[in-house]
Amino acid sequence: MDLVNNGILLSKNSVNNLFGQREPWQVASITASSILTSYWLWNFLCQDESLYNRFKKFTFTQIKKIPKFKKQVEEETKKISDLFENEVIENTKSEKYIIELPSQGIPRDELIKTVNRYLNLGKYNWKEGFISGAIYYYDEELIKLLTEVYGYASYTNPLHSDIFPGICKMEAEVVRLVANLFHGDSNACGTMTSGGTESIIMACKAYRDYGKNECGIKKGEIIVPRSVHPAFDKAACYFGIKIIHIDLNPDTYTVNLKKMENAINKNTLLLVGSFPNFPYGTSDDIEAISALGLKYNIPVHVDCCLGGFIAAFMPQAGFPLPPFDFILPGVTSISADTHKYGYAPKGSSVVLYSDKKYRHNQYYVCTEWPGGHYGSPTISGSRSGGIIAACWATLMYFGMNGYITSTKEIMDTKIFIEEQLRSMEGIFIFGKPTTSVIAIGSNDFNIYRLSDALNARGWNLNTLQFPIGIKFLGQITLDFFYKLAVSK
Repeated sequence: MDLVNNGILLSKNSVNNLFGQREPWQVASITASSILTSYWLWNFLCQDESLYNRFKKFTFTQIKKIPKFKKQVEEETKKISDLFENEVIENTKSEKYIIELPSQGIPRDELIKTVNRYLNLGKYNWKEGFISGAIYYYDEELIKLLTEVYGYASYTNPLHSDIFPGICKMEAEVVRLVANLFHGDSNACGTMTSGGTESIIMACKAYRDYGKNECGIKKGEIIVPRSVHPAFDKAACYFGIKIIHIDLNPDTYTVNLKKMENAINKNTLLLVGSFPNFPYGTSDDIEAISALGLKYNIPVHVDCCLGGFIAAFMPQAGFPLPPFDFILPGVTSISADTHKYGYAPKGSSVVLYSDKKYRHNQYYVCTEWPGGHYGSPTISGSRSGGIIAACWATLMYFGMNGYITSTKEIMDTKIFIEEQLRSMEGIFIFGKPTTSVIAIGSNDFNIYRLSDALNARGWNLNTLQFPIGIKFLGQITLDFFYKLAVSK
């Protein structure tokens, strides 16, 4: 106690000696200036965006103001803009743009012809699988079925559940059966969304509000791998959440778990892992992330948007996987895209929760509107019942055996191609791909040259950065890679 009293006395004497010879107004000015400076410094250092990123932006902004560099940047920007514009013009030059409503309605047959002409614009033969991503399945019979189903339900809207209970039933069935695929128990729940980005955004919104309402977290943070989909960055930007990116292990291209644990603090809302990630197709150690979530009582989200509808069927197809879904007690939510390897039409995804307490915080409700109470489970108010019905029909069309068969074909092809690529000199594969994505790089040449050469031959592959690479995903079949192999 004497030590504390001596410390206080010493501090008091130091302050008195420092200000003893000053006028009162000087003391007040110095005090106010110190407080304001401390407040400014605190705000400057503790912004959501890292100091490093802000420094980069500030430096680049200042450099652009230097006349020499400003001119150079403007010239390069114009080149890129012109390149993009010319590409768009080239792809659509055979059709004039319609910028005004026709005075008279266009007859049906003429409309159909115009639609078909528009849909045939572009240089890539995507129906034959010459692209990576974007299209994951193409079958004429399925398209006929979905066109008919969508037509029946095209004007329905699940927002009006009393008017369209059948569409709401379809949505509920989609959510429940997908939850079952990911080992959800009777408490598991979720909603359909317009795509993986919205599923992720909704999960982040739910955890922001859950952290605020249940845990008293005012300025929440989410911890994600460096390879995580940028939808998490988008959600952080939208909802004022601080996002912390964790570096990957350089040999496995999966998140560094030690660094993830070190980043956890009292403001942590959520831990995130990918199964698999988009850039490399590698999967984070979800079991270990789940354990971290349990250890620190923090929710864990698993992003399965890309390969979820392969991973869910891999064990039945003969390809064992480590646990990654609700079978792990620490996993509290999952995002999975039905419009990728679920083969449903574009515009459908599912976000799942292990418990209704999380989903409750996803909703938005307004009770003060003169028009009555307004509430919606996702970003959109009105939603297309046609998309929900088409998604439901796709799942029913394939069934369990159909998805298992498809998964086996994809995985057999992936394993074969991976073995062939690993045997080639001059290239390497990033980590160990889990599902259908294979990313390659090179220490001997600029891998973008390979991408450009393939692009010139009608292929459209995805490029990577930090480090540079290219990846394949999408309609992965042996036929796809045979076409790729014989491209000359």
